[in-house]
Amino acid sequence: MIKSISNNSSNSNNDNLNDVVLVTKEDIKIKKPKLYKVILLNDDYTPMEYVVSLLKSIFSKTQTQAVNIMLTVHQKGSGVCGVYTLEIAETKVETVMKRAKSDQHPLQCILEKE
Repeated sequence: MIKSISNNSSNSNNDNLNDVVLVTKEDIKIKKPKLYKVILLNDDYTPMEYVVSLLKSIFSKTQTQAVNIMLTVHQKGSGVCGVYTLEIAETKVETVMKRAKSDQHPLQCILEKE
């Protein structure tokens, strides 16, 4: 940002001293957005194949990645599907919950701050 300040004093003999130019620089700090983990919770009713299919379609996981996440959910009780900004994480959770409900599965999905 450049600001020009002019001093119109008629008593001064030197015109160069009458004009003052002030240059300021604004510091812009960019914050990284907070990230959230999307987590699937284990239940005793949702088929493993269904979980793998969700992971592939909603989270764009490969077959191998989806199977590994599904096994983690099955063995440890929960598993991270991905890490996203808040809006994307909320959308993923909502998509999983709607699809599981429409397919009559009790699968639960939550998000947690990373």
